[in-house]
Amino acid sequence: MITINNEPKRYEGVENRVQIMALVLALVFAIPCMRLWKLQIIEQSVYQSVADDQRISETTLESDRGVIYGKDDVILANNRASVSIVFTPGECPEVRREETCIRLASLLRLDTNAVMEKVSKNAGDPFQQIVIKSDVSRSELFRVEENSLNLPGVAPVVRPQRRYLYRETGGQLLGYLGEISKKQLKDPYWEERNYRQGDVIGQSGLEAQYEQQLQGEDGYLLVTKYASGRPQLRTDRGGMPMLAKTDSAGNVATIEGEGREPRAGEPLHLTLDIELQAKCESLLQGEVGAIVVLEAETGAVLAMASVPTYDPSVFVTHDPTGERSRLLNAGDPKPMRNRAYREHYPPGSVFKVMLAAAALEEGVVTPATSYYCGGGYKINGKGRTWHCWKRSGHGRVAVKEALAYSCDVYFYNVGLDLGVDKIQEWAHRMGMGVITGIDLPQEIPGLIPGKEWKAEEKKDQPIWDQNWYPGDTVNLSIGQGAASTTPLQNAVMMAAIVNGGYRVTPHLNRDALLPPSERFLSDATIERVWGGMRMCVEKAPPDYPSGTGWRAGVEGIGILGKTGSAQVMNLSHHEKYKTEEDIPYEFRDHAWFVAGVIDHEPKVAICILVEHGHHGSTAASVLAKPLIEYMYRERNLESVQVAQSSSEGA
Repeated sequence: MITINNEPKRYEGVENRVQIMALVLALVFAIPCMRLWKLQIIEQSVYQSVADDQRISETTLESDRGVIYGKDDVILANNRASVSIVFTPGECPEVRREETCIRLASLLRLDTNAVMEKVSKNAGDPFQQIVIKSDVSRSELFRVEENSLNLPGVAPVVRPQRRYLYRETGGQLLGYLGEISKKQLKDPYWEERNYRQGDVIGQSGLEAQYEQQLQGEDGYLLVTKYASGRPQLRTDRGGMPMLAKTDSAGNVATIEGEGREPRAGEPLHLTLDIELQAKCESLLQGEVGAIVVLEAETGAVLAMASVPTYDPSVFVTHDPTGERSRLLNAGDPKPMRNRAYREHYPPGSVFKVMLAAAALEEGVVTPATSYYCGGGYKINGKGRTWHCWKRSGHGRVAVKEALAYSCDVYFYNVGLDLGVDKIQEWAHRMGMGVITGIDLPQEIPGLIPGKEWKAEEKKDQPIWDQNWYPGDTVNLSIGQGAASTTPLQNAVMMAAIVNGGYRVTPHLNRDALLPPSERFLSDATIERVWGGMRMCVEKAPPDYPSGTGWRAGVEGIGILGKTGSAQVMNLSHHEKYKTEEDIPYEFRDHAWFVAGVIDHEPKVAICILVEHGHHGSTAASVLAKPLIEYMYRERNLESVQVAQSSSEGA
């Protein structure tokens, strides 16, 4: 029987082909499976983060700056809630940006070109919030809110606003705030501290000196976004921050998680007595100058007035009048420059206090050493005549009378006997012509010239011009020539006289107290210098000449004093004018007065400068009397009256 096989005949090798095909298909499906496994398992966290970035916005909560307190914890600067109008280019279609800027400028009454320029300057980051106007009024806020549908990318945000409670008083010391510049951002110092464009930092004064302490740490809210756009922080009726339910494009937003609370900056406690500061500034009203008051034993700055001054509030609020630009670009007298430690002047006759102490300590003179003053002096009895301010002369004077009457001839002799090297050494030791170390930025050192300085200064001139001559020493001995000091340096020098011979480091931060130097003046020297400086202030009987600082005397208070008149031009330039008032303002002498209170607490060292005030005896010393009376009489009387009123009320 024949069997017929009806099964289709397989081609040779078909089994192998099927296996290969199956393998290929398996590989084809394995690749996406592996890719899905990698995406969903291995790289899950990466893509989750990307998804969150698209879904969740990190909205910044700006931190408050640290509060600045004065003496007795009086608040000098703190913060309040304010609303700023910001524009985020990335939230506004590019074709509508110009239209939005024009509309926004109109609503806020700003210059359209200025708004456009601000936006174009910050176009690098489309999602950076550009502050168009800070601290807007309620009416301005309402106008923006009412037009929000026509202002894509525009929103109000809450920001802490710096507030200076005493306005101009102490303004130069506190300093001002300003947006960090692109130049500053490129500086490694700021890069390391994670500052970014738009951050506000201290640009001068204590705000700059203690930026790291005062600047807090911003917080943030994690916010869920729907559709597109970035939600903004706004304020409720009480001025507290809240999240807008929708942004300007109508996109809904909700809070996702807790985020991080902002951390306020640390407080700064100062030694500054703001009432005394106000008194000093009022005494200088109408003048250009400075007054420094130091606690003589610690170096604590009780007052450091500089006039003209400015209100730092101008730099943190909208400036419709252009006051900010006027201040920054003002010519002389520059209100932004603190004359107490950032301007230097010839010290004039206040330099004689240091010279007398140095000569006594070095044994160059004794209390009995005297020189005859006939109104002029010639080195070795020949050549040029170096005049005394009193052309008729003072007669024979020793150190006590020389300080009291400010005899130039006495100090010409003492300076030559002491020598330029010792003069320079002692001036530096007592804080003149060197950095004092005060905790304020950009202090200038001034100058006490010497042989090396002159050789370097005149290195391009003939050798005979590079040499130091006795005439240079004579000039230096009365604080003239190239000598220059700051009012703060003169106050530090005076503090050493008041406290018995210790150099202190002036400071405003009460936690920055440094120990004084080792003592460098003996009791005998202090006694002799005190004698001359007390005689300078005490008013003598009618038949006996008073010291040059008698206008500063206050009955019942032990005051040391020394006047000074620092020449700006050679006296020969003054001789062509009939009266002092005919002399052009810029050619008039600077008026100095240094003082100390030695028998009341706190013991203080004072320096007063009146720019182009002619004479220290008439322009500067007269300010010391009301200042000292205020410190030790008027304020104490006010305290007694307050205490009496309280007890009567009880």
